[in-house]
Amino acid sequence: MPVLLRLIVGLLALTAVTAQAAEPELKRAENAVRVLNEIMQAPDKAIPRDLLQTAHAIVVVPDVLKAGFVIGGRRGEGLIAVKARDGTWSNPAFVNLTGGSVGFQVGVSSTDVVLVFRTERGVDSIVHGKFTIGADASAAAGPVGRTAQASTDAQLKAEIFSYSRARGLFAGVAFDGSVLSIDNGSNQLIYGDGVTPRRIFEGGVSDVPAALVDFRDRLEEYTAR
Repeated sequence: MPVLLRLIVGLLALTAVTAQAAEPELKRAENAVRVLNEIMQAPDKAIPRDLLQTAHAIVVVPDVLKAGFVIGGRRGEGLIAVKARDGTWSNPAFVNLTGGSVGFQVGVSSTDVVLVFRTERGVDSIVHGKFTIGADASAAAGPVGRTAQASTDAQLKAEIFSYSRARGLFAGVAFDGSVLSIDNGSNQLIYGDGVTPRRIFEGGVSDVPAALVDFRDRLEEYTAR
């Protein structure tokens, strides 16, 4: 086989392997878009748009699996996008959500989770690696409906509003003790070796897959004034 042909075949094979390896990440992005659309289109039960318009970052984690017998735990994989100073949304980075609990519990459940960051401090903690919800940043169950005017004093002081949806029901819920961390492996698989979260958030990446662009575009749509 001529050298040039061998190079072409090898390049095509490498491209196919890379695309196959990235399939779980792209599926994660598609699921995050689905969750965001379904939540924001729920009549009178969506995250208030005025709250989203003032948010500094949004995390969407589809299908957080919670399982346990006496000692339980949860784990999910999702996306985070950060709002720039000009009001536009960044390309999303991949994150993991993990947490544990102790108590009387039996069974398995799957829940969609959305976290709305209201301050830059919480976002900075994510960029530096990981943080614990409720410890490194105060959190409260977020309000739902057309506006956020009915927020309680506890909610108004919170740095993060948290939401969940299980069995078709959507509501604000507390996630204290859960750890949110950057998924560096997935980020580098999609965006390239050595790519940092800050570089992603500041627009320093190219050839962004369509599913990730779609996530960013949906945020632009739902936060348009």
